[in-house]
Amino acid sequence: MNKHFLTEIQITRFKCFNYFHFGMSSLSRVNLIGGKNNIGKTALMEACYIHVHSKSINSMITAIINIKYARECLNIVGNPVDNLVYFLDGTQTYQAASNLLFTEFIRSEVDATKKYTFRIIHKSKEIIDKEINANELSIIVEQINNIKFIDNFGWTDNELTSAYRAIQKDDQEANLNAFIKEFDESIESFKVIGNKPQCKINGEYRDLVELGDGLRHYISIICALFACKDGYLFVDEIDNGIHYTQLDRLWELILTLSKQTHCQLFAVTHSKEMLESFARVAKKLDERDISYITLVKDNKQQIKALTRNYDMLLDSIEQEREVRGW
Repeated sequence: MNKHFLTEIQITRFKCFNYFHFGMSSLSRVNLIGGKNNIGKTALMEACYIHVHSKSINSMITAIINIKYARECLNIVGNPVDNLVYFLDGTQTYQAASNLLFTEFIRSEVDATKKYTFRIIHKSKEIIDKEINANELSIIVEQINNIKFIDNFGWTDNELTSAYRAIQKDDQEANLNAFIKEFDESIESFKVIGNKPQCKINGEYRDLVELGDGLRHYISIICALFACKDGYLFVDEIDNGIHYTQLDRLWELILTLSKQTHCQLFAVTHSKEMLESFARVAKKLDERDISYITLVKDNKQQIKALTRNYDMLLDSIEQEREVRGW
């Protein structure tokens, strides 16, 4: 287990985790999250994303803005919001502690005075503790390049182009083209031309937007795994647009590349086929650094995490027991 990986996290205040202590442990390099609709799977990944991205006040603010922006992307189409404070104010409270650090954010308003409180305690015992009046807050975007979030709408051209630079930096263009050809043998190569991701088919380059969401998602995940070297990748709806016949190859790439790049991955799925593929490929590769996390509600309606490691997951699949929890 790499030292920078999350192995456990407790979320005290954030969205649906706001009224009780939620804990998740026994995390691995590759973590698949399942559960019923609206139980908090995406919120859980967002909380983990904010947590690992909070190296400083600026990077914490950036992470909080990023997750709100992703949630609002449909609402702001044709009605852009330039004020970053709007996205920051989308989160009122956040608190989490893990094997790596402690993080806290509070937006409060007393007597018409709005304040933001930030607290970060690193494992090294470095403490950042600051309260800032709203009229004194200066937002400086501080994006950590090896921490990425792919939401359920997929990446924009700019996000994909940015991650593709990691492919170029590592001279992995030929490998990427080989991976893409396995997805669709009609595609000869992939390039970014004039900031536009394009695929070459029958000797001509076509914009990626013309070729379907599944292909974009597939390419985005591969590029992100290279871009997130020694970092973290979060993928919402990981099977988005990808045909079931391609699932095993996708997991082979994820398990192999995440190990190669020391990237910890968290992904959400609603698909039984995706879960079965996850277990099948892990067994084929004898890849034991995996976990399957099911979110459930107890009789008090509190969200709990049930974590299955490699052996438990394979045993459940092989015994044909219900492992999805929804």
